[in-house]
Amino acid sequence: MPFDTKDLARLIVQRLEDAKEELHAQWATPEGTRTRHFVLEQVLPENVARTIAEAFPVDGAGFNDRSSFREHKKTLAKLGKTDPVLGAISLAFQEEDVIAKVAEITRMSGLEPDRSFYAGGLSMMFPGDFLNPHIDNSHDGERKRYRRINLLYYINEGWNEACGGNFELWDDDVSQPKTLVSGFNRLVAMETNKESWHSVSKVVSDRPRRCVSNYYFSDVSPDGDKYFHVTSFTGRPTELLKRIIGPVDNGLRNLVLRVFKTFVPGKSLTDKVEHTHADKLGMATGEVAKL
Repeated sequence: MPFDTKDLARLIVQRLEDAKEELHAQWATPEGTRTRHFVLEQVLPENVARTIAEAFPVDGAGFNDRSSFREHKKTLAKLGKTDPVLGAISLAFQEEDVIAKVAEITRMSGLEPDRSFYAGGLSMMFPGDFLNPHIDNSHDGERKRYRRINLLYYINEGWNEACGGNFELWDDDVSQPKTLVSGFNRLVAMETNKESWHSVSKVVSDRPRRCVSNYYFSDVSPDGDKYFHVTSFTGRPTELLKRIIGPVDNGLRNLVLRVFKTFVPGKSLTDKVEHTHADKLGMATGEVAKL
């Protein structure tokens, strides 16, 4: 059966409402990390979540490879060529009622969605794929709004910690992670700021890891001060060379973006999504950095 964006949003809002007190408690008193976050299980009815998971291409066809010392994963290239349910769930987290409920839980005001899909979208990770510890870039594509919250919806049935591909929130010196399994029908929401180090451990399972990502922005920075930085990487505690290279790489990319006054890469709607499907979904995409 087809799934409408607004129907999916209503289901998400109801689930958030049912668990809002517990979710606020998680957010207000994070354990194992200073980064505020919450974890919501059973976000959607199981049959709906399974339909979304099965809509991902098994082999990642249509997704672009992102491969460097920082990361190895596949991200969506053309939303217009995917199953419509993937567009519907991506947009559902951008509905006003969903944003308002997340704002109520986190006590954050002025949250706005990533309408251009500059950072949000879909990702797949396969055996050996990883995402090193990093802090997200500070702004949206036009460098007008600060990134404030990441919402990561995982739909990996039968997934457990031994499968790898676990989402990790780190302590201040990136020496000890808090591990969150990227399980089935599970939503992780986390704040983003200058200290919110996070990563994805290497995938061990022979099955693909799937994630639907969304990001909320606001005009006000997390700490009230103006600042700017690119997505900044470091190595895991045992990766000493990456810990040396990371700050140099981060500094060079920061310099380039300060000079050119724009984030790179960043592509327009016509570059990333076919017109016909874009009109139907109201989507655009840009930089895709999904977890």
